[in-house]
Amino acid sequence: MPPADQTPETPPELDWRDDVIPVSRRFDDPYFSLAGGLEETRHVFLAGNDLPARLCEGFQVAELGFGTGLNLLALLAEHRGPARVHYTSFEAFPLPAAEMERAHRAFPELDEISQRLLGQWANGARELKFPNLTARIVVGDARQTLPAWEGRADAWFLDGFSPAKNPELWSDDLMRAVASHTAPGGTFATYTAAGHVRRALADAGFEVSRRPGFGRKRHMTTGRLANL
Repeated sequence: MPPADQTPETPPELDWRDDVIPVSRRFDDPYFSLAGGLEETRHVFLAGNDLPARLCEGFQVAELGFGTGLNLLALLAEHRGPARVHYTSFEAFPLPAAEMERAHRAFPELDEISQRLLGQWANGARELKFPNLTARIVVGDARQTLPAWEGRADAWFLDGFSPAKNPELWSDDLMRAVASHTAPGGTFATYTAAGHVRRALADAGFEVSRRPGFGRKRHMTTGRLANL
């Protein structure tokens, strides 16, 4: 049994596309791009937040949707400086280590970092330590766990499943919670350009921009918290 203050973990039900890409049965959506998950992560979440150029001591990254941990792996691969970065990810249905390891096989160039992550994850750790980054995975419904978070992010990775299939993670209330947990001048990036998501982020206080998307996606969305 988990401790009283720990949310029990509910693993996702998966199918596998081409025996490589995990697909959520609950949301009928793949965990990463069919056209190249690592390339999409670099284009959307890293370049969309001007990372790793902005990384400095104490920099805070936050994420909606940990999934396979690919975004974390990509950031670790690019962050080569000594500055210690803090990473907080909100995930309702954490993958078991065996399924995560299977998904990581699609990215052999990340194998060394993947093994560091998986070694900790398989032992039940949800605070993951690396030489220049500490990641905390907050398990539970982000609609409850994010408002209770005491941190403020310098950069957000908004990486839930498709807004059409997972609307709870893109609600107006949750986008306001994202804004209220963003540091002055903080940014976000997301693969989606859905109009209602862009409006919700703008209403929450972000200056929102539409940018070229990855692969077949014409557009993605980025933004910076407006100076009030």
